[in-house]
Amino acid sequence: DGTASYLSATAASSDIALTAISEPRPGLAAARNAGLARARGRVLVFVDDDCRLDRSYLIDLERHYASGEKWLIRGGRVETGDVLDLPFTIKRCDERERLTPAVHPGGFVLGCNMTMHRDVAARIGPFDERFGAGGALRSAEDTDYLVRAMLAGMAVEYVPDMTIFHHHGRRDRMAIDRLHRDYHFGNGALLLKHFRRAPWLLRHFYWAARAAMRELVGGPRFDQELKLSHWPIVLMNLAGAAKFIALVLVKRPARKPQSGNETNEARAEAGAR
Repeated sequence: DGTASYLSATAASSDIALTAISEPRPGLAAARNAGLARARGRVLVFVDDDCRLDRSYLIDLERHYASGEKWLIRGGRVETGDVLDLPFTIKRCDERERLTPAVHPGGFVLGCNMTMHRDVAARIGPFDERFGAGGALRSAEDTDYLVRAMLAGMAVEYVPDMTIFHHHGRRDRMAIDRLHRDYHFGNGALLLKHFRRAPWLLRHFYWAARAAMRELVGGPRFDQELKLSHWPIVLMNLAGAAKFIALVLVKRPARKPQSGNETNEARAEAGAR
């Protein structure tokens, strides 16, 4: 689609060293990991291919990192890039805030506008390639990274500047409904992956289930403007959790069957101990 030639021309005329990397493995998480492996900068910035940075983005970024605080993940404002696109996968909060277990991590900081110090990425490690667009779990590679940061004792911060414009191109209900389901499919897998160390994620599932039941008797929908229901959240959370179990079982090494002699020898050894 002309991306390679565009990047080559940009790199040739830029004062900043630019390296284009081709990653043959499918999936957004694999692409992010390819970038992580080659990045040499002090601050890492993740944006998506359908996003445009505001003119003051780098000025805002530099100001926030000038404080010297590095053990956190930071994300900024995400606006729609085209007025015809439906207002989804955006974040327009006007207040600076930090993530707590009282708030579901999904969408608190969006992966299309996420930054961190390289030492943070080194401590957390690569993105889980089972998650994310193009992966088996469809989404939530960014949310998984936020949860892992919190479990490592790091802050997750949203700032109302550092703006990007998201040209996601979704203009009909079918596309929004599909993405809504995919997001919560990934979140269901995320819940199961972390439920032992982050049991507060179960509380958010309970709240979603309770809201879905209330919706049956006239309660509010998940998103009134887009008329999105709570029920896809509940059902896709369960489907995502089931898929995560299936992926774990596939990866589990098969147990080698023991012959009768081997079993008797093992019992004799255990008895001798």
